[in-house]
Amino acid sequence: MRSLTRTFFLVAISAVLSSATAPAQSLKVTLLGTGNPRPAMSRFGPSILVEAGNQKLLFDCGRGATQRLFQLGISFTDVDALFLTHLHSDHTVGIPDLWLTGWIMDRSLPLRIWGPPGTKHMASHLQQAYAFDVHTRRDVDEHFPAAGAILQAQDIKPGVVYQNQGVKVTAFAVDHGLVKPAYGYRIDFAGHSVVLSGDTRYSENLIRAAAGTDVLIHEVLDPEPFFGTSNSPNAQRLRIVAHHTTPEQAGQVFTQVKPKLAVYSHIVPPDVPDVVPHTRKTYSGPLEVGEDMMSIEIGDTVVVHHAGK
Repeated sequence: MRSLTRTFFLVAISAVLSSATAPAQSLKVTLLGTGNPRPAMSRFGPSILVEAGNQKLLFDCGRGATQRLFQLGISFTDVDALFLTHLHSDHTVGIPDLWLTGWIMDRSLPLRIWGPPGTKHMASHLQQAYAFDVHTRRDVDEHFPAAGAILQAQDIKPGVVYQNQGVKVTAFAVDHGLVKPAYGYRIDFAGHSVVLSGDTRYSENLIRAAAGTDVLIHEVLDPEPFFGTSNSPNAQRLRIVAHHTTPEQAGQVFTQVKPKLAVYSHIVPPDVPDVVPHTRKTYSGPLEVGEDMMSIEIGDTVVVHHAGK
């Protein structure tokens, strides 16, 4: 009897250890920031964390992305890669913080960045801009590891841009008006997927790229409240509206893609009371208005967790 008990105990321990060391087959998305250039405290700058198995991939790095990762308790050393949709400042202004704060807080490897043409050029100039800080911390004072001070950036074209441990990231062109190129991304892992629109107006190419996806996260701009909150000249406001997606247009995209869940992020303006009713004119499926720190678990079912709940 004692022998049987001991055998059962060893088998149980072995199963626990196997479970602990096996790569998780899960896909989790967290909206770190759902806002826009306006520095609203309720919605930080655009940034989305995708956790696929044991990999952590960041998409865009707007204002406050580093604080949100810290708030989640995620080590900066665990961020495997940063992907940029385009080079507008509201999507990139958090890069120096993620790069240098991550280095100060123990990242000993380069921060790897993928993005549209111009990404490598931007990264090289960021390293020039912060050369004093890097030199002082690396060579004079703290002697932080030299590799952690490197921005390892590369310009990419549409197509599969990243494959590792079953995770596939595909970039595709979207239509952000005169802002070219601008990309969306599709992340596939363990038979499930999520598509991120980036900044775009209505895009047939996005619809094709999102075919069969579980979750589609799409930007939105509601023109009426936007005009009410902007002091910009009317012609300028019209140009901004023209290269984003209205709720009715986004609803048309969702209706064609038919995801298990449609989610709004990069919301303009930050407080849009009518975005859902306007979307319902063209789309009747599952819909969430994104919030900072909302997470979405994607498996056979899609489960949404609201921040603080």
